[in-house]
Amino acid sequence: MAELLEDIAPGTWRPNRDRAKQVQAVVNIICGLFAAISIATTLGIIGTLIFETIEFFKEVPLWNFLTDTRWTPLFASKQFGIFVLISATVMISVISILVALPLGLLSAICLSEYASPQVRKILKPILEILAGVPTVVYGYFALLTVTPFLQSFIPELQGFNALSAGIVMGVMITPMVASLSEDAIYSVPRSLRDGSYALGATKRETVVSVILPAALSGIVASLILAISRAIGETMIVTLAAGASPTLGFNPMVSVMTMTAFIVQISLGDAPAGTLAYKTLFVVGMTLFVMTLALNIFSFWFVRRFREKYD
Repeated sequence: MAELLEDIAPGTWRPNRDRAKQVQAVVNIICGLFAAISIATTLGIIGTLIFETIEFFKEVPLWNFLTDTRWTPLFASKQFGIFVLISATVMISVISILVALPLGLLSAICLSEYASPQVRKILKPILEILAGVPTVVYGYFALLTVTPFLQSFIPELQGFNALSAGIVMGVMITPMVASLSEDAIYSVPRSLRDGSYALGATKRETVVSVILPAALSGIVASLILAISRAIGETMIVTLAAGASPTLGFNPMVSVMTMTAFIVQISLGDAPAGTLAYKTLFVVGMTLFVMTLALNIFSFWFVRRFREKYD
């Protein structure tokens, strides 16, 4: 080997090293450019929202925005209680997570721990087909199928209600929970499983006591991502939940979420530049802050528990 290196003329490898450095510099510039575009897009969205939000709060006190119990920006007697919309959004999101968590997590456990490779190749694409269904189809499914079915058991259920919207939204986000949780469970080191079996644990005990705690950070991250998706969903809640701004957590009645109100304003119900029009931006900013808080919590939780199990 030493003789071969002596036969190589000095400086023969330098052009290759210089070319590699040039390629790496170009790659760094391209990656940095795309990262800058993403940051600039986010800043542009924030700028679009924040200026109109500031104009809104010049006319409406922040205290009234947080404490009013009605949301009537398009009425003669205007009130701007944002918690009317937040309560409906949170209620439907909670219902959807109560549906998606058991379905998605159990599907992930089945695919990663119990299903054979052949069965997994069949079941996983079928599960992910649900993610490709347009949300407007889910909305009509909730309105025309799920609601009449629920009314046969719950006669007091209104035609537009939060319950059917939440259930169908849970079905919609189930593939997200299942796919991300399955990836987190599948990435647990094989040595943890083997150690548990060596100590005499059963399959169920290994899954519950070893695999799920080790994959907890990924599972929680998938749930928070699914919650963010549910909070920002538009068509299902617009078609199935109704447009009645009602404060409270009664899933049997018609409610209005933040995204449903944005759709209402975007259809031209309020002239541009009016106070009612500015509520479009303040609601959008509230929605942005909620999803940002969820993402920050997800980032903190994942880092903390990854450090714990590393």
